Amino acid sequence: MEVGQVRSTEEIVESLREALARVGVVLPSLGVDPVTGASDEPFALVDLGRCNVRTAEHLTDVLRSMPVGEALRARVRQVDREGDRR
Repeated sequence: MEVGQVRSTEEIVESLREALARVGVVLPSLGVDPVTGASDEPFALVDLGRCNVRTAEHLTDVLRSMPVGEALRARVRQVDREGDRR
């Protein structure tokens, strides 16, 4: 993907689905919000949907196992700034 190219909401949802699957998390209702997806809004909302308690627990474990430090915070800020420029 070229720098500055905006991906569709569907592409983002699929990318998220793949990333979650790599860590063993499946959100069965993950998708594009049908209301904002059908509107004239340039960016539809991503509906993370509902999941059972086991999936929520696994997702929590995965998130807690991630290294949280200044390097991660800096990367998140960088990605946010890049998104703001689009």
